[in-house]
Amino acid sequence: MTKHFIEANPYPWPHNGDLRPETTALLIIDMQRDFCDPHGYLASSGYDIAGTRAIVPVVTSVYQQVRSWGGLVIYTREGHRPDLSDLPPLKAWRSRRGGGEIGTPGPMGRLLVRGEHGWDIIDELKPQSGDVVVDKPGYSAFYATDLERILSTRGIRNLILTGVTTDVCVHSTLRDAVDRNYECLVIEDACAASVPENHAAALRTIATEGGIFGAVANSASLNLKPKS
Repeated sequence: MTKHFIEANPYPWPHNGDLRPETTALLIIDMQRDFCDPHGYLASSGYDIAGTRAIVPVVTSVYQQVRSWGGLVIYTREGHRPDLSDLPPLKAWRSRRGGGEIGTPGPMGRLLVRGEHGWDIIDELKPQSGDVVVDKPGYSAFYATDLERILSTRGIRNLILTGVTTDVCVHSTLRDAVDRNYECLVIEDACAASVPENHAAALRTIATEGGIFGAVANSASLNLKPKS
């Protein structure tokens, strides 16, 4: 077997050089209007969305490269049922304190509610035929979803993570993935946080202890050759 690595910190990824499209998936986490639009949930909570908007072309580039290579692409969307029956009281309370109360009306419909305009993926990154969309009520894409079933059915072992926010939904998904024995690579310039310092800290955490949560790479380091 010819080994294939991506230059990353703190080690060339994946560790065994067994990088193949049939065992690799790209996760595009929560690139929704509610997190990337000035009228969405994140902006309503008082945060600057310049960072989440800035990564859109980078995520698009990574998406195109993985699809051309033949890897699986999985999108996630965070949101709750219209009757809010899956919204935990603590999460509802926290969102009220944050200024963007989940379920309340906004310019693009009710904030973080499934089916609303703000809840859907931004136009620049619309899923294409063959892509998978996973709807989740929590921060981790593994919590209360069928993501693990999808990955195991396809024989996926390696995950490339992009999206928002680095310190919350990306990191929550990452940690759950590592506990399930997936080897993860986070693309640093294809992720963003509501607070830039949190983005940097979350990335540093991944690479500690020899790569406790996997590895971190820049999008320029991807060297995925299109399938012939």
